[in-house]
Amino acid sequence: MKRSAIVVLVLVAGITAMIWSGVMAYRMRKAINTPPVSPELRKMLNAPPAGQTMAGSQSNAASPDSPSAQGLPDLRDKPAPAFTLKNLDGKPVSLSDYKGKAVLLNFWATWCGPCKLEMPWLIALQKKYAAQGFTVLGISEDDDPPNKVSDFATKMGVDYPVLMYDDKLNKAYGGIDYLPTSYYIGRDGKVVVESGGLISESEMEANIQKILAQGA
Repeated sequence: MKRSAIVVLVLVAGITAMIWSGVMAYRMRKAINTPPVSPELRKMLNAPPAGQTMAGSQSNAASPDSPSAQGLPDLRDKPAPAFTLKNLDGKPVSLSDYKGKAVLLNFWATWCGPCKLEMPWLIALQKKYAAQGFTVLGISEDDDPPNKVSDFATKMGVDYPVLMYDDKLNKAYGGIDYLPTSYYIGRDGKVVVESGGLISESEMEANIQKILAQGA
């Protein structure tokens, strides 16, 4: 085989490999950046037409709003994993500091679009239910320094505590694969509801009411 033919084959193989790598990288980015569908929307999508029933459904199928359906570990009815993290001022804050309170543990990041959408709801609900013993604890998944996260939080009007994540915390909560992810913790310190991905403000408020009633 002539050298020119070998060169052509090598070039074709190289271009093919580059295209394949690009396609796979695109698929991975799309999978990572696509937030899961909220339970409320998932129910609408899975609902049969009016007057019809879903034939052949299995009784042991996972509920669409279950943690497993959202790609989360099932921590419901279990004590929320304890942690101590630094806030944006560098001071240590522990989950145990909020013993007896209803806590919405919200994992987010400055680069997360859905997180920005739900932030005004978190701020409003924090104000509405704070007097009843409720608080939001924001866990920033950013690798940026705390001062940049603080600037962003101030710009968004965040008035609830924001802590900087660490790998130990992520592992304790089963690994945070997408954002936002929220854990609703009752007054007794147990996880009541888990939410992966963006949900509606009404769903969020209903979950908050559940944890305020837990152990009250």
